[in-house]
Amino acid sequence: MGGTSKFLLLLLDFIYNHFLFLFTSFFSYLSGTQVEREEKVSLELSEEILQSMEVGMSFKDYNGRISSMDFHRTSSYLVTASDDESIRLYDVAAGTSLKTINSKKYGVDLVCFTSHPTTVIYSSKNGWDESLRLLSLHDNKYLRYFKGHHDRVVSLSLCSRKDCFISGSLDRTVLLWDQRAEKCQGLLHVQGRPAISYDDQGLVFAVAFGGYVRMFDARKYEKGPFEIFSVGGDISDANVVKFSNDGRLMLLTTADGHVHVVDSFRGTLLSTYNVTPVSCNATLEASFSPDGMFVISSSGDGSIYSWSVRTGKEVASWRSATSDIGPPVIKWAPGSLMFATGSSELSFWVPDLSKIGAYVVKK
Repeated sequence: MGGTSKFLLLLLDFIYNHFLFLFTSFFSYLSGTQVEREEKVSLELSEEILQSMEVGMSFKDYNGRISSMDFHRTSSYLVTASDDESIRLYDVAAGTSLKTINSKKYGVDLVCFTSHPTTVIYSSKNGWDESLRLLSLHDNKYLRYFKGHHDRVVSLSLCSRKDCFISGSLDRTVLLWDQRAEKCQGLLHVQGRPAISYDDQGLVFAVAFGGYVRMFDARKYEKGPFEIFSVGGDISDANVVKFSNDGRLMLLTTADGHVHVVDSFRGTLLSTYNVTPVSCNATLEASFSPDGMFVISSSGDGSIYSWSVRTGKEVASWRSATSDIGPPVIKWAPGSLMFATGSSELSFWVPDLSKIGAYVVKK
């Protein structure tokens, strides 16, 4: 964890310049001491801020590539899953690793928080048991098993409003689950590798495959999609589909290296960004910034890119922080001026104010 000092210095630089992340709890405590201030200001995300971002801290003690990560919606926790068969919990505000749990028997591929900050759902990666598991990170106990898929789970999304989730598998099914029941509550058949996601309200979910995004009413999914949107003839495997926080936009990544941004109400394809394609076993990840104004994406060559949703132009790019080839996992932290990437190490990216010549603050 050699970047800890640099990370803390960057945080101090924010404090001394009277800045707070939009996610204000990031600065509530520093080394156990509460930071008191008479004025609270926020730093608006802009192209200049994005261009200044660099790795503030990294964790390099992984023995395999990170396959998945998730930020908890209301706490400062981050969870990762890795090919070294570990699940790791971090407190981002403190910059510390809290716990490592090994899943040697089942392996681990995808991981998502439930509403509780120390309870997760994760998928297996052992090739013989495709069950999903509800795990308490607090005491390392399995609370429930979810059995139904017969091939690798490649997409997982939890509803933010209810204790339900959906999973998509290479067995060409999408299953709907209630966290309180072991058997699935619904089944959808698809004709390809599915990418799935709930919207922020939990009222709608999207299923993408075969060049189209299908929109379902979560309360009446059995009636089929209420809308079907085209993504410009791109029929390569869908990797990730996500909604912006306000639900107005969706992004879809595909194996051919395309990142599509779609108007989720009209179905209009707004823009397509191109990066290096990924292999059949890899996943091209992308994420909206919290305000929905920017997209960040990984690339098959390990690079990271950012684009403006408004103009469609590239804003910034970064070479991989490691020598790894392949797309890193990438997630923007909720309500914060920070994103994380995961490859053979976990990295937190924050703005470096010393690179910014002029900026505007709002009280």
